[in-house]
Amino acid sequence: MDLKKYIADVPDFPEKGIIFRDISPLMADGDAYRYATNQITQYAKDKGVEMIVGPEARGFIVGCPVAYELGIGFAPVRKKGKLPRETIEVSYGLEYGSDILQVHKDAIKPGQKVLVCDDLLATGGTIAATIELIEKLGGVVVGTAFFIELTDLNGRDKIKGYDIFNLMEY
Repeated sequence: MDLKKYIADVPDFPEKGIIFRDISPLMADGDAYRYATNQITQYAKDKGVEMIVGPEARGFIVGCPVAYELGIGFAPVRKKGKLPRETIEVSYGLEYGSDILQVHKDAIKPGQKVLVCDDLLATGGTIAATIELIEKLGGVVVGTAFFIELTDLNGRDKIKGYDIFNLMEY
């Protein structure tokens, strides 16, 4: 299935010169969303994944249906102050400044095989921070999976050494 036909290009969003790759049309089409989810689910099965982790908010959209299909758990990674129980956190750099991501301290068991899911791999900062959180808890990141990879932004460089699976590239 050609999933690119379900991606809307939005020029100059969120700022001039950026082309935003909107996955909303893909999610709105049941067959396309199921196909995309099934592709990542098969990748996760092949990796022996035991837990799915996704950064907010679109990582939830990608990761939750995969976890459901596999009958395994999902752990959300959120911005600081959004999780109600004891957390661990990492700070990571953004283009202008920094931010903090958190995960519940009991979200990952030591040695657990984890797949990180998100809508797209761009610069890699959020995914690198998510991986750091998982590893702080003793989890083993066996792969990362995305609907889209923006190859021009070289996000792979920030997550070298980790397996990367994408459904399409721009």
